[in-house]
Amino acid sequence: MKRIFYTLLALLITQQTFAQDINKIITKEYVDNLIKTLSSDEMEGRGTFTPGIDRAATFIEAQFKEIGLQPLNGADSYRQTFFKDSTDKRPLFNVVGVIPGKSKSAELVVFSGHYDHLGIIKGDGQDSIANGADDDASGVTAMIALAKYYKKLKNNERTLIFVAFTAEEIGGFGSRHFSKQLNPDHVVAMFNIEMIGKESKFGKNTAFITGFDKSDFGKILQKNLAGTEFTFHPDPYPRQNLFYRSDNATLAALGVPAHTISTDQIDTDKFYHTIKDEYSTLDADNILSTIKAIAKSAISIVKGTDTPTRIPRLVE
Repeated sequence: MKRIFYTLLALLITQQTFAQDINKIITKEYVDNLIKTLSSDEMEGRGTFTPGIDRAATFIEAQFKEIGLQPLNGADSYRQTFFKDSTDKRPLFNVVGVIPGKSKSAELVVFSGHYDHLGIIKGDGQDSIANGADDDASGVTAMIALAKYYKKLKNNERTLIFVAFTAEEIGGFGSRHFSKQLNPDHVVAMFNIEMIGKESKFGKNTAFITGFDKSDFGKILQKNLAGTEFTFHPDPYPRQNLFYRSDNATLAALGVPAHTISTDQIDTDKFYHTIKDEYSTLDADNILSTIKAIAKSAISIVKGTDTPTRIPRLVE
């Protein structure tokens, strides 16, 4: 009986310590500053090939440097520069940072969001900037906050890669290039985060996972959230084919358990891809609770004690 008591006590202390740590590291003020900056008019909607997206990349690089991330594969910069094709000489760049793993450093876990948006479009009245606060400044904010959290925690046995993808809105070129820079067989899991700025169809403290039945990734996350107020659900919009419409798709096609986490009610979201996707339309508490839920639910994958099942390869 005493052994059971002390085991339960230790578990309770661990949970309380986790809550204290995460609440100190991922604060509302920190998250608000990230998303407000990324979705500000100064970024001019972060359109591909624009000065605005360059400013956004510079801001993300500064966050990575402050957190203490390393560039990928010994590079001298966080920017992963490439070109759309052989004829287009305008550079594109993902922004990538790494926390090296310990005992399982060859095994990779990816956290991502896309930092590009639509830029300046035909607007309503005087406003013509599509700020993309939800799509996907919210996801990039989550990715940066998670990098800060895991860097502070220092308990990742696996190597963690944090990436802000470019050119998602014009064809997913950023994630396609990224997937060619590493061996997909070494990628244990991918947490792609897209549009977590509003309450999901399932209500407060919920989010959904695309491609839920394609691996046991979602079940692992659900298990790790048992006893908390937050729940993950399967994608409720199967007809939208969301699993293959975001930056997780390229690595998923290569067999990686790569899934997107979202809260967007895509079938009724009247601000999606409009100039009205502003910070003022977001639910800051929803963003914060979703980020913390991802942090907690990913912990066994980060530590190397859980490994999601692979997805059947579509590409050899």
